[in-house]
Amino acid sequence: MTCFSFLFSRKKTFSAEQTIEIDEEVSGIQNTKLFPYKELKMATGNFHHSNKIGEGGFGVVYKGTFRDGTMGAIKVLAADSKQGVREFLTEINVIAEIEHENLVELCGCCVEGNHRILVYGYLENNSLAQTLLGGGHSSMQFSWEARRNICIGVAKGLAFLHEEVQPHIIHRDIKASNILLDKNLNPKISDFGLAKLFPDNMTHISTRVAGTTGYLAPEYAIRGQLTRKADIYSFGVLLLEIVSGRCNTNRRLPLSEQYLLERMVESRDFDPIF
Repeated sequence: MTCFSFLFSRKKTFSAEQTIEIDEEVSGIQNTKLFPYKELKMATGNFHHSNKIGEGGFGVVYKGTFRDGTMGAIKVLAADSKQGVREFLTEINVIAEIEHENLVELCGCCVEGNHRILVYGYLENNSLAQTLLGGGHSSMQFSWEARRNICIGVAKGLAFLHEEVQPHIIHRDIKASNILLDKNLNPKISDFGLAKLFPDNMTHISTRVAGTTGYLAPEYAIRGQLTRKADIYSFGVLLLEIVSGRCNTNRRLPLSEQYLLERMVESRDFDPIF
């Protein structure tokens, strides 16, 4: 559930090779439930716009209510998704086998026909971008204690990915829109489509630069050498956003105030927004 601009323009079909490859990979993942498309269609009211809770490069996320009363966040791969099939599979492979209180729960997926859908546990308070930073014009108020707990929760989730999971996982897209909040404002790291596995015996991974402008570590953006420090830099930017209550970039402000990092470095009279 990201800060979002996306428009459906045409229906894309997957080649026979892509369909076979996806189906074989997904069927080989043991702890992933395969949902029938019909069940997801019913749960979302035929993917009705009133159930839409997020939209981004990957596609659209809907709130769904299943027959047993449980709710889910149903993420539908867009026809011309920027993430695409590779990231769809990456997300499943990365989080299907891991569990932590500060990571989103992947409940299953759908790979029926040309449909590519991920199903997550539903989180009542959307994302930090929507609630704290005002992307959804939220009226919620965040106390300092709530902000502190969110910071600590995200840090715990990252520490789990970086230190405890084997091989380690680098998220590559830590940002406010990828931090979801449950009913008690406990944070959950989401959207693992860009994640990379990082074995112990490697100092860095040379890869194409991926992530979100404003959160990218300079050394990673320049050299394309990925380490866990890339996530830590992004987390640092996120901390500033949580403390100040504003996005790291806001082009509606005067030029001297548009970039949060620059303002923090240059100004000593910066006041957080509470």
